[in-house]
Amino acid sequence: MIAFHYQTDFILENQSQICDWIENVISSEGCQAGEINYIFCDDSYLNKMNVEFLNHDTYTDIISFDYSLGKELHGDIYISIERVTDNANLYQSTFDNELCRVMIHGILHYMGFKDKTSAQQKEMTEKENQCLTRLKH
Repeated sequence: MIAFHYQTDFILENQSQICDWIENVISSEGCQAGEINYIFCDDSYLNKMNVEFLNHDTYTDIISFDYSLGKELHGDIYISIERVTDNANLYQSTFDNELCRVMIHGILHYMGFKDKTSAQQKEMTEKENQCLTRLKH
């Protein structure tokens, strides 16, 4: 089950369409959706989590905690709406496109995709782009 939680004024529109898209991506990779929580927050909230849990005192757009059991995906994905907004402007994208990119980024991590090296980052971006083409805005 995919659920959405809010620690900010932002509310995700078209939740059922987004859920269907995420579940489709998950099943197309031979996995199944377990309990996945998206928590939308601001920079301050996510920075506190970054410091507390990862010892990184930096702003980030996403932190994901993976509780997956094999091919059954479970986890909590925290997303800073402020970072998504800034990144959309930085990368000359729309807010919705950037938000969906970040949302699927967390799921791809659960499926084993990494982004530590430049080669991994390239593969992750290609996979994100592939997933975004399946979403009808």
